[in-house]
Amino acid sequence: MASATTEQSGLENQESQPPNQVTPGFVGAIEEQYKKLRDHAEAYPYVWGSYTVVYGGLFLWTAYRWRKLRRTEDRVRGLQTKLRKLVQDEQAAVTASKSAQSLDKSSSVSDKTPVP
Repeated sequence: MASATTEQSGLENQESQPPNQVTPGFVGAIEEQYKKLRDHAEAYPYVWGSYTVVYGGLFLWTAYRWRKLRRTEDRVRGLQTKLRKLVQDEQAAVTASKSAQSLDKSSSVSDKTPVP
């Protein structure tokens, strides 16, 4: 009988708590802050609309500039690789022409040496 009365008193305590009461702790604090913000947004819709417009516009501008920066970086990387390839080809051509000239000189020197 004692356990039945404690269960009934527990149920009465749960029923007597107001429905707006939040649980204590971190989750309760988050829920409470959410409810405050929701009530404020319902009370002042034009303020929250202007927040949306201003910060949404700021976000869109930032996203646009970020994307433009990335495209510019990609274009610069492509140009750098083209330039690097051109320099390597030019150096290879210079090296080949120098080696061809040195072979020509060495063959002409060996032709001029008398054979005993």
